[in-house]
Formats: sequence, structure tokens, C-alpha cells
Amino acid sequence: MQTKIEAARQRLAEGNFTCVLHIRGEEYTSFERGVKPLLGFLKSEISFRGAIAADKTVGAGAAYLYCLLGVRAVWANVISEAAAEVLAKEGIAVFFGERVPYIINRQGDGKCPIESAVADATSPQHAYELILAALEALR
Repeated sequence: MQTKIEAARQRLAEGNFTCVLHIRGEEYTSFERGVKPLLGFLKSEISFRGAIAADKTVGAGAAYLYCLLGVRAVWANVISEAAAEVLAKEGIAVFFGERVPYIINRQGDGKCPIESAVADATSPQHAYELILAALEALR
């Protein structure tokens, strides 16, 4: 698995993607920020169960979405403590470059609103609902 994680990690960097998923010899990538690409992958007809993921930034919201996608391993350039705990609790292998207390918002002056929104989530499905509500409120 380490070789597959390294391949996804390299592709993330080389392509300057925000996330990369490898499953059954196929590659799925995105340049979109935040949880948007993961929400798109969830809505697709593709099964990502067992995929290897590489992502620039993984907060708790993204971690819950990776759980719903059914990935088996995640590489993150930066991961929050809450995200690492969520993934480990769900049995998903976690690899990272930097672990931080929480993900900072895009303005750089506080906590990411999605990470805050899922702080009290009781399950990946509950977190998904909280993420959708938070995104609607941010519009």
C-alpha cells in the first residue's frame, strides 16, 4: 500500500491538484478547493470503495466525506487532529506531511467553517448533513 500512497502523493504534487483518488487502475483528480470535489465524487456513479486518496488539506469535514466514499487510505499534505482521529476511528490508513490542531479558514483569521460545522458530528452521514447545511449558510 505504501507504494500506492506514494504514487498518489506524487501525482498530487506533479499535477498541482487539490485531490487525487486512485481506484481499480483509474485516476480521478480535482483542482477545486475545500470539500467541493469530495461532494462531487460522492454524487457520481463511481464507487470509490477501497480507493487510495491524496489531498492537499484534510480537515474533519473532508475526513468524514472520505469515510462515506469508502477509501482505504489517505495521504494529506496537511491534516487536522480531528481529521486524523476520524479516519483512524473508521479504520482508514492515514499518512501526512504535517498535523495541525485545526484547519485555518481561507482568510487566515480563524478555524475553517466546515471543520467547525462537523465538530459535533456523530457519524459520517451526520457530518455530511452538517456540511451541506454549512455550505448553504455560507452562500
